[in-house]
Amino acid sequence: MSPARRDDRPLYGLTNIGSTIGARLAAAGVNTVGDLKAIGPAAAYRRLRRRYPARTIPVCYYLYALQGALDGVHWDALSPAVKKRLREQAGVERPIRRAGQGARAGG
Repeated sequence: MSPARRDDRPLYGLTNIGSTIGARLAAAGVNTVGDLKAIGPAAAYRRLRRRYPARTIPVCYYLYALQGALDGVHWDALSPAVKKRLREQAGVERPIRRAGQGARAGG
């Protein structure tokens, strides 16, 4: 498979990208692997936060998941340094967690 063809793949089905995240990304204009690579996980995360201002958009399920999808790894396998860099790029001071999540979940 050529690299250009690979970038046309939909995000849904990649590691960390299920139907909910995939649909929200599509609604925010991020439809393919190429789209995500072009804008980067931090910009895609910011788009999601703008698109869904009334929703909690946890960094672990979105920001880290997007980087993990590009890397082909579960979001929790990202190093603390990568998670910190992503938070800085996205402008997130503290990880946003869902109720009941432990401190480790947000990185």
